[in-house]
Amino acid sequence: MKCPYCAEPNTQVVDTRENEDGDTVRRRRRCLSCDKRFTTYERVELQLPQVVKKNGSRTDYDRDKLKASMMLAMRKRPVTTESIDLALDRIEEKLVQLALREVASDRIGELVMRELKKLDKVAYIRFASVYRNFEDVDEFSDAIREIKKPRQPRAKV
Repeated sequence: MKCPYCAEPNTQVVDTRENEDGDTVRRRRRCLSCDKRFTTYERVELQLPQVVKKNGSRTDYDRDKLKASMMLAMRKRPVTTESIDLALDRIEEKLVQLALREVASDRIGELVMRELKKLDKVAYIRFASVYRNFEDVDEFSDAIREIKKPRQPRAKV
């Protein structure tokens, strides 16, 4: 590993630790030339598929872009950032399991909607209205009916 201070290629690992989840390794290093210390992180690099947009163009999968659209749907909703990150992890896990080189943006949108439905119904409707391009009130009503649970009849006392 090249030293970020003096660009010397000879560095020594002083300490190695795994994070709690075991998916990242933190290494403290020391430069053998200038004696400065620095930290590096090692994590698994997942090969996520290219995203094929509706117009046929292709782009790299971008977690930050997906998170931003989910955060927009979750705006002013009582959902933690940690919950959103876990939902993104599940989406990425499904994408990796598909083992495809390319995936349609529609498929990613459906995965996002499935996760939002579990997290927050209002955010789900917000995202669905943009994703499915709602044009009238009936489409909103249909989406609301889709997520509404049938009420259990009350027992008579």
